[in-house]
Amino acid sequence: MDIEAYGTTHADSFEDKIHCTRNLTMEEIDEGYEMNTGKVIVETFEKYHNDILLNPAVLAKSHGLFTFGKSGMDAVNNAVITEQVSEMAFYTQMVSKEPIAKELFKKHNERKHGDNAYYGQKGDH
Repeated sequence: MDIEAYGTTHADSFEDKIHCTRNLTMEEIDEGYEMNTGKVIVETFEKYHNDILLNPAVLAKSHGLFTFGKSGMDAVNNAVITEQVSEMAFYTQMVSKEPIAKELFKKHNERKHGDNAYYGQKGDH
């Protein structure tokens, strides 16, 4: 399932919720499983118009997490962040079903990644 943004930590690293791909069809599994896994990942980014570097994670349904970055270390860092916000989302769902307000989410994301970013270290946005 998609990982909703429940707090500002999510907004500091992602421009949107972390999306989950659709299931592969039996034909896609039988004929080119690995290639078709990649295709549904691309399909998911296109469906939600997400920039892969601004929303650098996707869940492949019934498979697992894929992360991206400008370097291998950046992708690994994005995996660690995704695991942390996923855990936070899990526990938040236990006490509240309310995602973060869109306005607050946007503020936190843009202060670090927007055209007029001012939060974080130089080169961190």
